[in-house]
Amino acid sequence: MTEFIKKITPNAKDDVLAGITVSLAMIPEVVAFAFVAQIDPLVALSGAFIIGLITAVFGGRPGLISGAAGAVAVIFVTMIADGHTKGMLFDTPIDNMGYFYLLACVILMGVIQILAGVLKLGRFVRLIPHSVMMGFVNGLAIVIFWAQVKMFSHKTLEVSAEGVKGYTSTFMQGTELYIMLGLVALTMAIIWLLPKITKKLPASLTAILITTFIVVISGMDVSTVGSYIIEGGGTGLKGEFPTPNTELWQNLPFNLDTFTFILPFAFLAASVGLIESLMTMNLVDELTETRGNGNRECVAQGAGNILSGLFGGTGGCGMIGQTVININAGGRGRLSGIMMAITLLTFILFTDKLIEQVPIAALIGVMFMMVIETFAWSSFRILKKIPKSDAFVLIVVSAVTVIFDLAIAVFVGVIISALAFAWESARRIRARKRFREDGTKVYEIWGPLFFGSIAAFNEKFDVKTDPENVEIDFVEARISDHSAIEAIFALVEKYQAAGKKVTLKHLSEDCKVLLYKASPIFTDIIVEDVDDPRYHLAANPEKFPKPLGEYKF
Repeated sequence: MTEFIKKITPNAKDDVLAGITVSLAMIPEVVAFAFVAQIDPLVALSGAFIIGLITAVFGGRPGLISGAAGAVAVIFVTMIADGHTKGMLFDTPIDNMGYFYLLACVILMGVIQILAGVLKLGRFVRLIPHSVMMGFVNGLAIVIFWAQVKMFSHKTLEVSAEGVKGYTSTFMQGTELYIMLGLVALTMAIIWLLPKITKKLPASLTAILITTFIVVISGMDVSTVGSYIIEGGGTGLKGEFPTPNTELWQNLPFNLDTFTFILPFAFLAASVGLIESLMTMNLVDELTETRGNGNRECVAQGAGNILSGLFGGTGGCGMIGQTVININAGGRGRLSGIMMAITLLTFILFTDKLIEQVPIAALIGVMFMMVIETFAWSSFRILKKIPKSDAFVLIVVSAVTVIFDLAIAVFVGVIISALAFAWESARRIRARKRFREDGTKVYEIWGPLFFGSIAAFNEKFDVKTDPENVEIDFVEARISDHSAIEAIFALVEKYQAAGKKVTLKHLSEDCKVLLYKASPIFTDIIVEDVDDPRYHLAANPEKFPKPLGEYKF
């Protein structure tokens, strides 16, 4: 499938058709996440339109689809509930106060994301290991699959004398379940079979139209987009063109209490949104063999969220499911994302009754095919071939993505990968020992010397039994950090305390500068050589704001 994706030539027709397909697949997922966050579905759909349009026009990755994603929506659940409670405690109680806190939080989230782009933090996504990327893709595919399985149920709103309790779900049974499964299978079969016959028609969009036509003509009583929204407590898709939300400024108290209340949620949402967007951007880079601009994507995501909050919409980020559907349908340019946003708005304003007739089964079929395409099936084949640490990271990231969320999974994966790399590098430190004719013992150090290999480095020396003259040659070593400098300094002190003469050879200019700074004794210990290495050492910028080679001691 990857090879097929790479060979597609970008063109306007594919972008337009892909955008329409994605907009149809966007509706049930955005609505579902709106129910999770307990907000009006139209608030989520408005946010999806605004964020999708802004990021499509100004983002750093053509073909990437953004909207009101679930990874961000779940963060707002507690804040909205607590916001409602805070609103009722005001001197003049305000209903639906959690919604106004949500809008302020989304705006602050956007500001944080723009700052991340301005500070060029987007480039750090390139440091994410491939095993973490595969784990992220697999975990997210499982999450999306499970979200579709939940669609095979009916939601019932529980109401008591005390008020709304929540929703209970009842899984489909009997004929209804069989019809649902049959329509899902039909949709998947069309998507799989149509490209083998012709590539001129978008498979996903064609499958949705055919399945919808069969349901409407036959009069089947199945779950549709309209019934799904109504079951969740909504009234339908009909909405208005997004306009600035003036009630936000009238009801929200702009004070320190509001800022401290929304800041933790805004920071977490901004982090999760950027991680998911940048990881999705990386995935599209691999699929299309092109390269996006992470910092530009950060700024575009932030601008989209600020505008969404100002216009009464919820927050969002890049959506891997819809992005993969777009790529599979041939969407490559910015036009695909723009078309998705415009089509979504058109559905809300003018064709709501038609879209409400689309069976949920057709959209589930599209999402199931997307899950099959997204999941890295090769990970099963390579688990025994890759290093055990990478295999462990892949499995852990997949599991954490499913159990917790994407942000935690990525952080855990990167930390484990970094620790595994440090451990493996620490084992590579070597010392070859030999004696000169004059009795001088020479230690030739091989490998990286950094905080992780210091213990192994110290074990190579025998200060008590070494002769009077010792030479430590770093000809095949690399001093990587300040911890290594401290280790060298401590070792020299041990030899001098034992009354023995030690000399150091083949240190880089940076290492010499820091050792001279540490103690004047190194003036006589370090041997200058024309073959000294030229690499640079990471130093404390507060102590050494200029390049270390410019300092004279």
